[in-house]
Amino acid sequence: MKFNVQSKLLLSRLNAVSKVVSSKNAYAILDNFLFELQSDRLVVTGSDMETRLTTNIEVQNVEGTGKFALDVKRTINSLKELPDTALTFEINDETLAVKVTYLNGYYDAMALNGDEFPEKAANANDVKQFSLPAKNIAAGIGHTLFAVGNDDMHPQFTGIFWDIKPDMIVYVASDSHKLVRYRQTDIKPDFERNFILPAKPAAILANIIDRNSDEPINIIVDENSATFENADYQLSCRFINGRYPNYNSVIPEDNPYTMAVDRQTLLNAVRRVAVFANVGGLVRLDLSADHVVLTAQDVDHSTAAEETIKCEYNGEPMNIGFKSADVIDVVNNIDCEGVFLKLLDPARAGVFVPSEQKAGEDLIVLQMPMMI
Repeated sequence: MKFNVQSKLLLSRLNAVSKVVSSKNAYAILDNFLFELQSDRLVVTGSDMETRLTTNIEVQNVEGTGKFALDVKRTINSLKELPDTALTFEINDETLAVKVTYLNGYYDAMALNGDEFPEKAANANDVKQFSLPAKNIAAGIGHTLFAVGNDDMHPQFTGIFWDIKPDMIVYVASDSHKLVRYRQTDIKPDFERNFILPAKPAAILANIIDRNSDEPINIIVDENSATFENADYQLSCRFINGRYPNYNSVIPEDNPYTMAVDRQTLLNAVRRVAVFANVGGLVRLDLSADHVVLTAQDVDHSTAAEETIKCEYNGEPMNIGFKSADVIDVVNNIDCEGVFLKLLDPARAGVFVPSEQKAGEDLIVLQMPMMI
């Protein structure tokens, strides 16, 4: 086999595919990229058994077809040291010796038999195929991924719940301390389906699609897995097993008190006082009609901070505490000039919402308070 490819293009695609590869694989072959030469296309695949990412790269001066596997780290590290230059790959079909030639030199390596690489699992029953604009998928993942949990004892909380309804798509994530629900009401799938997409493939998917593009992403869903496809990549992953809780039932509908505040002002103030918070990161909010006082302290290290910012608050004076890192994550993921915090009492969850919802969107974040 033989082909030519640009080093910069190859490196960028391999960097994307490498995000799938685990640092601790059950099978040694999974420490490698699978390369498949098909006519004028080089198909590169990475896998950790649960998630599989494939990319198609246009190559020139092709001779022969076949497949081989090369070590992920060594391949990427070698390409990083090269300028953007033309590479010629020559693979001995019998010995699998690989020679990579560039302008001023060459690399030699030994490949593994590509037939040892696991095949993609066939689709199971109940297959559904549809498409979504890339920007909608990116927004759904972007608004929810920060709230995904990492407790293996509750695996259903370690992914993003996709609740597809005939007249909208709902993305939900929770770590049991906070919950985010993001609705896209301008999408009309005309069918019902739900699944839990693991955090790892969700993050990879968000990185390989154009978050500002209307490019359609083809999605194939069966009862166990999903495949996402565009012109350059194909991502396949297995779902997280388990029933997702009724997320609507835990979102308060009657929090009567509302604090309206500039989003960036609140974010900056929390970041400043959080430097002096204790290990738990507690930041206390003392709410009054026209201002809120943010305080944090660490008794063990004799540090404290206080800052007052303007707000509009329509309830009785209230003191409530939140974990600073959670508030920063929540407010940082609200794309709006202002934010509303809706409250009932200091022991109940606070609800963060944008001061203005974008057309076709509905975002709400539930955050449990900390004991003051």
